[in-house]
Amino acid sequence: ERVRAQVSAAAQSLGGTARLPEDLIDEVSNLTEWPCAIACSIPAEYMRLPEAVIVTTIETHQRFFPVLDGAGQLLPSFVGVANIDSKDPNEIRKGYERVVRPRLADAAFFFDQDLKQPLAEHVEALKTVTYQQKLGSLHDKTERVIALARAVAPAVGVDPGLAEAAARLSKADLQTRMVGEFPELQGLMGRHYALAQGQPEAVAVALDEIYAPRQSGVPIAASPLGRVLAIAERLDTLAGIFAVGLKPTGNKDPFALRRAALGLARTLIEGNIRLDLPQILEKAVLGIPAQSLKDYLAKVANNVFQDDTLLGKLADQLTAPAVNELYEFILERTRAYYSEAGITADVFEAVAARRPHDLVDFDQRLKAVLAFKQLPACQSLAAANKRIRNILRKAGESGIDIAAVGGVDESRLHHDAERALYSAIRSAESDTGARFEAGEYVQGLTRLAELQAPVDGFFDGVMVMADEVAVRNNRLALLERLSTLFLRTADISLLAG
Repeated sequence: ERVRAQVSAAAQSLGGTARLPEDLIDEVSNLTEWPCAIACSIPAEYMRLPEAVIVTTIETHQRFFPVLDGAGQLLPSFVGVANIDSKDPNEIRKGYERVVRPRLADAAFFFDQDLKQPLAEHVEALKTVTYQQKLGSLHDKTERVIALARAVAPAVGVDPGLAEAAARLSKADLQTRMVGEFPELQGLMGRHYALAQGQPEAVAVALDEIYAPRQSGVPIAASPLGRVLAIAERLDTLAGIFAVGLKPTGNKDPFALRRAALGLARTLIEGNIRLDLPQILEKAVLGIPAQSLKDYLAKVANNVFQDDTLLGKLADQLTAPAVNELYEFILERTRAYYSEAGITADVFEAVAARRPHDLVDFDQRLKAVLAFKQLPACQSLAAANKRIRNILRKAGESGIDIAAVGGVDESRLHHDAERALYSAIRSAESDTGARFEAGEYVQGLTRLAELQAPVDGFFDGVMVMADEVAVRNNRLALLERLSTLFLRTADISLLAG
């Protein structure tokens, strides 16, 4: 707190407010036993640099604190923290400014030199940079991201041609001098250079937003094109790194795949992007370099392919295990996302059991189950669904093929309670069919809550496993139909306490 207070006071003396990242405050606090804040200035000629460059130079490389004005704009000032209460703070100030000046001069040189070469000219050079030994160069990765971006674009309302143009430049700034010196500025510099070189603003913004969200708790990409690139980039990274056997284990996640999966899930959900996840994951898997794809499919399918031609013919039929592995990994991060938002495990698992292909649809089902859980009928119907699942499972284990039984035969409904339940099911099916098709799960489940009374009446008055085979099978078919109706949204049986 001493560091925070002193830096804030020094910034106020400069007419502004200090940027106070918690990690930087902690680091400086640990480095200084007797902190003394020193107000310093930045030479005016360097204020033309992008703000991110100046901030990175001052914060990351020198552990100083930039100063902002009332509008949040960078002032030509910073605050350094000395580990001594000097009698001559002016000398310390000069020393700090002397250290910062050459760093900013270097940055200005890199910036000016980079502006002389269009980003597009850097794309070819990406062929010389290895992304991952088994996944090829950064140019190879760029081509895969282009294909995925074109596939994702329609779901976000973006022109595929524009998505391709942006994706093609998405790694170009990695070849610039500035990013070579300040790797943490990747994307940000792509944005600045693209704007300066006359690229469409949407493309420039997307070159930065491809990395959004860069960390947890920060917003997803704001622009549609940025969201397309963010999704495509993460899809390729997940599919590729899984394919070469480097998926996370325990606390080890060198390629930050957990963060990539969470960023993908957040972008789809918070961006309200309807995308068939298994389908696009399959495209990502099939885009992997041939040998790595062969090895991956052989591994997940527990098979060995001696004939590459045969593999090529069957590849699209053999991706299911790989797609499932990736889907489950993304679902696991989605589980963590909702858990952090206060969603209980039973609600999440009830929806996950249905394996929705679309995470926006998943989110809508989740909200419906949350609303259903608040209804008085919830626990009774959850318990009934659990009982039904057990009855149907045991019937199957005993050799009864419920599918072969066919539908419910109304003439075999002998008890008033089963006739009442059948009538209630038919009415509910009629009322909810269109709602479920439209994704109106809250309204649909609320209507199904009205089934509590006939369901309770059925179990109170009817013996399902009757001695007469035809009657028994008819009642099993009735319960199967009821279970299927609830499963239009989620596995409600998992809500049973």
